[in-house]
Amino acid sequence: MKAIMIMYDSLNRGMLEPYGCDWIPTPNFTRLAKRAVTFDCNYVGSMPCMPARRELHTGRYNFLHRSWGPIEPFDDSMPEILKRNGIYSHLSTDHYHYWEDGGATYHNRYSSFDLNRGQEGDSWKTNNALLDAVAEKRLQQGRTNYFDKANRAYIDCEEKMPQAKTFHAGLDFIEENYNKDNWFLQIETFDPHEPFFTQPLYKEAFKHDYEGELGDWPPYYMVTEGKDAIHHMRMEYAALVTMCDHYLGQVLDKMDTYNLWEDTLLIVNTDHGFLLGEHGWWAKSIMPIYDEIARTPLFIYNPKGIVRGERRDRLTQTIDIPATILDFFGMALPADMQGKSLLPVINNNAMVHEYVLFGSHDAHCNITDGNWVYMKAPIDGKDFFEYTLMPTHMRNIFNVNELKNIELAEPFSFTKGCRTMKIKAVEGMNKASNFGSKLFCLVDDPFQERPLQNPKKEAELANAMMRLMELNDCPEERYERFGFKKGETVTAEKILHLRAGEFKDRIPEEFSDFEWEDGAINMYYTIMRFVSKEKAEYVIQKLRLFVVDKKATVEDMFSLIQTVFTTEEIPMVFYFAALAARTV
Repeated sequence: MKAIMIMYDSLNRGMLEPYGCDWIPTPNFTRLAKRAVTFDCNYVGSMPCMPARRELHTGRYNFLHRSWGPIEPFDDSMPEILKRNGIYSHLSTDHYHYWEDGGATYHNRYSSFDLNRGQEGDSWKTNNALLDAVAEKRLQQGRTNYFDKANRAYIDCEEKMPQAKTFHAGLDFIEENYNKDNWFLQIETFDPHEPFFTQPLYKEAFKHDYEGELGDWPPYYMVTEGKDAIHHMRMEYAALVTMCDHYLGQVLDKMDTYNLWEDTLLIVNTDHGFLLGEHGWWAKSIMPIYDEIARTPLFIYNPKGIVRGERRDRLTQTIDIPATILDFFGMALPADMQGKSLLPVINNNAMVHEYVLFGSHDAHCNITDGNWVYMKAPIDGKDFFEYTLMPTHMRNIFNVNELKNIELAEPFSFTKGCRTMKIKAVEGMNKASNFGSKLFCLVDDPFQERPLQNPKKEAELANAMMRLMELNDCPEERYERFGFKKGETVTAEKILHLRAGEFKDRIPEEFSDFEWEDGAINMYYTIMRFVSKEKAEYVIQKLRLFVVDKKATVEDMFSLIQTVFTTEEIPMVFYFAALAARTV
């Protein structure tokens, strides 16, 4: 038996024909759907890239215990389990986070790997502008990515595109080993992750007029550029999606040529989706994890069964994929793997989850049953921690200040007796608490445009959330971070109290006599993070001068920024304050 997994990054399922898109031709995804089972209710677990990949190895949630980081020494890695049991595992990828500090332990879990350079800001090629930017210490200033510009100067044809090289390497592996047994191949491309860089051939069908400043790289920010920019960015994304479809077709062709359909499991998936103007946002990771990000495409072809071209609406998740692969090869799942094999879902429409959790380490804890989504916002000011033996962030090792006051935590149920470091986590500038908790009924509101107030339903979902948190041996302070106590039964009254506190408890003590517009409180706290202790009283007095009739507004906050910061400081403060003003 053999298995192939084709993995994309940031693939929005709404842009694929099998999921209802009628304007981007994706004939090979459609061709796949006619052979495979298409999953309609598949959700992410941990966000974003490397947290999702840790789940693809371990089959258990990452975000409850740590943020972005490597495979841990105590983790059970699916590709490593395969190679230890006589199944050759090979990775062909251009996902450049694998060779940064925060992902450097993943690719070595496979029997072998190809790493193809050049995506996004991969520090690969050089040119004079890049060297000048480093010398002048302006590499991180503005929106220009000098590494990306240097890479693109080299990538002047399709054959040099990282996706093309990744798929060609995967196809070479198939060509060399199609008549052998017992292997797993993972073809993983960073596309269609931003920037939406592709060759002119793929852009032909999506020509359009656009005179704005956005190129093919949307900012991680709210949409401020207008409808023409949204249309432009969707056209750029669509062109790259068609390239993804093209190379998927080459794998399907190879399976046809060698009749791999007889004995080869095929999985096509992504780590998460992407916002292209929906909810007034670009990208991911800043706003709540709406369904355009959280609900992802998944196709599985099982050669052992007879189910072909059908759909499944059962609730499934990223953590189920490694369990499915191990089950396909007849291997017992590790005791700590909490994902479920999806082969019973394919064959018998079995239910494997009643609820699933998803989220990011520093943001909302989300739960869904496929019909309802509850996004529980953290409470501002509650400490939380990283539990790890591998203290690295995305591109760097934890700095010494983060490590000065580490503790050793007692072992968790899945750490195989190992104690981990307990390191105080640093929250981002745009706090998840700014958005508050949200409840959506997907049956009545599939695009999540009308958040509901239903304390009884929230209490039901909150109790289910805590049961899953306990099942995953969640640290106790995380319950407190969301306003709960481990082991308690949440009531509707408790939900009402928490909802009220999300706003009232955040009113600044020095302005308790004010009425506050939505978003203005968030902006105030953001502004004060840029203010020194010596300057704080001055800023408070200035704000009192701006506020009319003790009703603090978003406009008051913008006026405050213009008054109390220097010309050089204003753009940065304005950027983060504007983000904080958004509560949807």
